[in-house]
Amino acid sequence: MKFQISSTKKQDDKAHRIYLTQSKSISKISSLSKAELAYAKKELEGDNDILDLNKLDFRILIVNEKAEKNTEARLENARVAGNKAFGFIKTNKISNFQIIEAGMDTEYAEAFLEGLLLSAYEFKKYFSSKDAAEKSGKISIVGKLNYKAVEQLAQAVYFTRDLVNEPFNKLGVAEFVKQAKAMASASGVKIEAFNKKKIESLKMGGLLAVNQASLNEPAFVVLEYKGAKAKNKKPVIFVGKGVVYDTGGASLKPSNGMETMKCDMAGAAAVVGSIKAIADAKLPVHVIGLIPLTDNAIGNAGIVPGDVITMSNGKTVEVLNTDAEGRLILADALTYAQKLNPEIVIDLATLTGAAVRAIGDVAIAAMEVNAGKHKANLDQASSNTFERLVWFPMWKEYGDMIKSDIADIKNLGGSEAGQITAAKFLEHFTNYPWVHLDIAGPAFLARPSAYRSKGATAVGVRLLFNFVKNL
Repeated sequence: MKFQISSTKKQDDKAHRIYLTQSKSISKISSLSKAELAYAKKELEGDNDILDLNKLDFRILIVNEKAEKNTEARLENARVAGNKAFGFIKTNKISNFQIIEAGMDTEYAEAFLEGLLLSAYEFKKYFSSKDAAEKSGKISIVGKLNYKAVEQLAQAVYFTRDLVNEPFNKLGVAEFVKQAKAMASASGVKIEAFNKKKIESLKMGGLLAVNQASLNEPAFVVLEYKGAKAKNKKPVIFVGKGVVYDTGGASLKPSNGMETMKCDMAGAAAVVGSIKAIADAKLPVHVIGLIPLTDNAIGNAGIVPGDVITMSNGKTVEVLNTDAEGRLILADALTYAQKLNPEIVIDLATLTGAAVRAIGDVAIAAMEVNAGKHKANLDQASSNTFERLVWFPMWKEYGDMIKSDIADIKNLGGSEAGQITAAKFLEHFTNYPWVHLDIAGPAFLARPSAYRSKGATAVGVRLLFNFVKNL
C-alpha cells in the first residue's frame, strides 16, 4: 500500500485517528469523553498496548507504550506497534487517517511510523487481477516527527526489496545494472558499469570463472556518492554479492534449494539501496559501492570441482565446490577496493548455510579484522535499527581449514564453522579495516516477521544508513 504523507497542526475530530501515547498521557487525548478515557485507561492497564474504539463514522486506535528502559527494545516495540496498526488499517480497509503524538516523544513516533510504512510494502506487479493492484492512501501527521526522513528511508527499503523479489527472468545482470543506473541518475550518484572486456583487463578471475557457463555477460558496478563537506577523508566502501541467480553450477543445488535463489543478490541490492538512502538524505559522507554481478549457471563450459583459478591479486584458488561461488566474486571486489584507500570496507552477502544454521533468520553473522571503532559504531547502528549482529571469531585455526594441497587456498573449508571459513577465505583479499556481514538468514524470509515482509527484507539498508549517518 502506498501512502502520501503530509503534516498538519490541526486534529480532525471526524477522521480515522491513531494516537501515540503513554498511560500517564492518555488524558491528553482531548477528543475522548470522560467515560471513553476511563474505559481506555482500564483496557490498557494490562498487557494490551493497542485499543480500538469504534465511533461508527470513524475509528480511533490508541497505541499505548509500555514501560521499557532499554532503548533498543523500546524502538523495536514501536516498530512492531506500527506493524500491528497497519494490520488494523488493512483489515478495516482504512485508507486515510491521522497519526497524533499524544504525549509521546518524537523518537518513538518515528520508529512507529517506520514500522507502519515497512509493513505496507507489497510486491504485486505480476498479478493479472485488477483486484490485486496496489492500494493508495493518505497519512496526516499531527506532531513534530520527521516523517520525510522516515519516508525516504522506507522508499530505499522498498527499492531494495523490489530488486530482490524480481524473478531471474525479469532481472538478470543487464536489468540490475539498468536499475542501478536509474537510481544513480535520480539520486545524484556517480555510476560506472564495467563490461566483460574491462573485467578481463582487471584479471578478475573469480568473477570470470563463476560466469563461464552463463549465456549472460558479467558486470562490475562502481557507485560513488560524495556529499557536500564530507566528514570522512577516506571513503567508506560497501561491497555486495551480486549473484542474480544461483543454480550451484556443477555442484548442483537440489530443486527445493534453488527455488528462492533469485535472492542471492540481496547483498548487492542492499548496497544499491543503502547508497540511495544516503544520497537522498544528502548526508555529508563519502561512500563507494562495489558490486560484482553474474549468474551461476549450469553448462559444460563452467568450472568444475577440482579446477584451479587465479584471482585478481594473483592468489590461486582450488575450487572444491562451485556452489561456494559468492566468495569468489566478492574476492575480486575486495581486491579492487584496495586501490581506493578505504577507511573501512563492509561487505554484505547471502554467503553460507552455516550462518543460517548457527543463528537462524533473526540476525546477521558478522566477522571483522582491524575494524576498531567501526565495530562499535556498527553495534550502535544494529541497536538503533534492530538489524542485529552476532560476532564470530576470526582465529588463525579457521584459516588453516582452507589450506589447499595444490593451490594457495581452497574455496571450501569443510562441514564445520562454514560461515567463519568463508570469511577467512575473503580475508586473503583485504589489507584494510574490514567487516564481513553474512546475511543469508534474514535476507529472504519464508514467512513475514512483523514489519519484515515475507520474501525480501532489504536487511542491511537501514543498518548501513544508520552506521553512516552516525559517522
